[in-house]
Amino acid sequence: MALSPLRPPSERAVEVAPTPQPSRTYALDFATGEVGGVIDGEAAIRQAIRKALMTARFRYLIYGYEHLYGCELEDLIGQDLPIELLNAEIPRVISEALLVDDRITNVYNFTIMREGDGLYVSFFVDTVDGAIINEEVAV
Repeated sequence: MALSPLRPPSERAVEVAPTPQPSRTYALDFATGEVGGVIDGEAAIRQAIRKALMTARFRYLIYGYEHLYGCELEDLIGQDLPIELLNAEIPRVISEALLVDDRITNVYNFTIMREGDGLYVSFFVDTVDGAIINEEVAV
C-alpha cells in the first residue's frame, strides 16, 4: 500500500540528489596516439579540454548532433578575418565547446595573439571542484 495513489505525492516520492560521477578516464598521448594508464581529477579535465577543442563539431557520427561535442574553431581557420572578429568569435566558440562538460563551470579571461599565420589563445577554466585551470591553444 506504499504506492497508493490515495496518499499525497510527498509521501509517495523520495527526491534523490544526484551524485557527481568520477572523471576517471584513460590517459591519451596526443603526440603518439597511444592510450595507457588512468587519470582523474584535473589531469582528466585538461585532457577533456584538449580533446574537445581538437574535435570538429558535427563531423563525427559517433558524437551525434544531440551531444554538441567538439569545437567549431575549424570554421575560423584559414580565413583572413579581422582580429576584432576573432576576439569575439573565439571565446564564444571555445566556451560553447567546453561548457557542455558538467565538470566545467566557467571559461573566461581570453587572450588572443596573432603571430604570422599562427593564432595563440589562452584562457582560464573553473571546475566544479573549485580548481582554476590555465589553458593555451595554438589554432
